[in-house]
Amino acid sequence: MTTSTKNKSEEIISLANNLRWEAGENFHDKLMESIYANAADLTKRSVTASMEKPAFTLDRTIDKIVTSPVFGFPVMFLVLAVIFWLTIEGANVPSGFLASLLIDNFHPALKDFTISIGFPWWLSGVLVDGAYLAMAWVISVMLPPMAIFFPLFTLLEDFGYLPRVAFNMDNLYKRAGAHGKQSLTMAMGFGCNAAGVVAARVIDSPRERLIAIITNNFSLCNGRWPTQILIATIFIGAAAPAHLAGLVSAGAVVGIAVLGIVFSLVVSWGLSRTVLRGEASAFSLELPPYRPPRILRTLYTSLIDRTLIVLWRAIVFAFPAGIVIWLVSNITFDGVSVAAYFINWVDPVALILGLNGVIILAYVIAIPANEIVIPTILMLTVLVAGITGVGSGNGVMFELDSVTATEEILRAGGWTLLTGINLMLFSLLHNPCSTTIYTIYKETKSFKWTMISTFLPVVMGIVICFFVTQIWRLVVA
Repeated sequence: MTTSTKNKSEEIISLANNLRWEAGENFHDKLMESIYANAADLTKRSVTASMEKPAFTLDRTIDKIVTSPVFGFPVMFLVLAVIFWLTIEGANVPSGFLASLLIDNFHPALKDFTISIGFPWWLSGVLVDGAYLAMAWVISVMLPPMAIFFPLFTLLEDFGYLPRVAFNMDNLYKRAGAHGKQSLTMAMGFGCNAAGVVAARVIDSPRERLIAIITNNFSLCNGRWPTQILIATIFIGAAAPAHLAGLVSAGAVVGIAVLGIVFSLVVSWGLSRTVLRGEASAFSLELPPYRPPRILRTLYTSLIDRTLIVLWRAIVFAFPAGIVIWLVSNITFDGVSVAAYFINWVDPVALILGLNGVIILAYVIAIPANEIVIPTILMLTVLVAGITGVGSGNGVMFELDSVTATEEILRAGGWTLLTGINLMLFSLLHNPCSTTIYTIYKETKSFKWTMISTFLPVVMGIVICFFVTQIWRLVVA
């Protein structure tokens, strides 16, 4: 026995002897009385007899509402809707500011600088119009929503509400052979799928954690919200009466998000009964007390551990994507660009799916970040359709401030209401971005499960778009 251990033992014995001396011969009785008194106090606070009116506690009163079979789900959807609304509305101004700074102002200045120091036009195009512009789009579109969503989500976690969400959703996921905590990873995925994949660590069961990772892509991340909102406004809202256009557009976007939750449950059910067969594990959840959020810790956790790390990975992958976008738009054979060759080649198959070659190519070369899908689609549409006076040249991604002007370009490229509907579906059901794919591999350490997570949504998207198109053509015809 070491000296320190001996001293500690002697100290404990001394304290016990003092307590025994103070209590006298009734030491054992008083000790048992103390234990029973503590147990009675705990029982009084936690257990209510059937005929006894429970004592008022704020935690219990809140839980009666937020975990109620009647009010639990409406409250949950309301809270999440408020977070999404704050994220989307709050990100508009900072996103616009960053886009103005990085794209409208710094991009032309950087382009002029490279020309002034003698860069060849192609090198300036690759580095400035390609790599830099892709990174600028990712930063301006991705950073503000994450900087708002993650702190708000972490505040709910600190406050103690998120365990109640898992409690409410547990029965649904248990029926699907998954874990109730998958609902938390799903909600995190609405901010960023890569963060949602990392959040699956809270699930102890390897099988259920893998199901949560594979299905997280069905949550619409912040990079896909702008696409959903824009396309719904242009095509879905336009199909409704003018006074209902905004409501119908919003309903379409919410419907796609809910459809993603449905697909998450359906695929979880399928996986748990096939390749990941097994019983749902018991979910013992101790609901923590509500407590004031810790603001500084929240900011650190959400901004450093989540926002900046995920953003950095997206920037790293966006760099080569920008180069590829510029190269395929500017390398030509017999006066026709590589992009145009690919689009013309894949267009017949894409039309069968209710899409077009531009959409397919945009999603192929925009794998690093969903944020650059719309700028890439607009650039490629102008390139293939031969529209003049719009954009800054081949391979230079752009967006327009006017929804009407954007609609004119898309309709000039042959887009219809069916194209808009299928794009919204394909935006939900396509491969994860490269940041998420990389994160899946890091979390699973498995090439096989990474590939399944990548291509399962694509196959589903192709099948669903095909059937929607065939049904549409039968009905319209």
